[in-house]
Amino acid sequence: MVEQYLFVLPMVSLLLFGAMTPGPSFVLVAQTAMSKSRIEAVSIALGLGLGATIFAFLASSGLITLFKVVPELYMTFKVLGGLYLCYLGAKMWRTSKDSLSANTATEPGRPKPLKAMSLGLITQLSNPKTAIVFSSVFAALLPADVPEHTTWILAFSVFLLNFSWYAFVATLLSSAKAQRGYLRFKSYINKGAGLLMGSIGSKFVMDGFRP
Repeated sequence: MVEQYLFVLPMVSLLLFGAMTPGPSFVLVAQTAMSKSRIEAVSIALGLGLGATIFAFLASSGLITLFKVVPELYMTFKVLGGLYLCYLGAKMWRTSKDSLSANTATEPGRPKPLKAMSLGLITQLSNPKTAIVFSSVFAALLPADVPEHTTWILAFSVFLLNFSWYAFVATLLSSAKAQRGYLRFKSYINKGAGLLMGSIGSKFVMDGFRP
């Protein structure tokens, strides 16, 4: 009985390692945690977890096969996702010029968890690398005759691991000490985060136009 679920452990382990690799999602959570509030950063983590769950369902339905059959679809996905990440990068770069005092850092105004969750969801779904990682892992390790309820268990595991990791990052970097450090180096942090996000997005766009 237990043996039929053993494939879940290596799958979620690989996907967790993928989530822990610094990328657009990590940059977004870290920058939000330090510059805004813990609740907004955790809300972004929730959105990232939901996005990962959607990718889990799509991957179990053969997303990588669809990309191979219709390569133009993957190209479009990469370009649009890359453009969105470039937009986020530009937005982060612009905020480096905004003035920020200690009071506004510790009291950033009324949190907007729903907006933050939506931002996390869109950021996750706009990342073509995540789509390929999920599709590749599912194609390699998911048995062909897996029961439907097992797919739900796997999707829930993916959500739990992604949300837990990014919520941990959000909690760690939204501490008073981290926010004071952010205040001191805000311009450099936001410019660095924006440059990294824009670079990743630009790479996706260029890769999307390559034959």
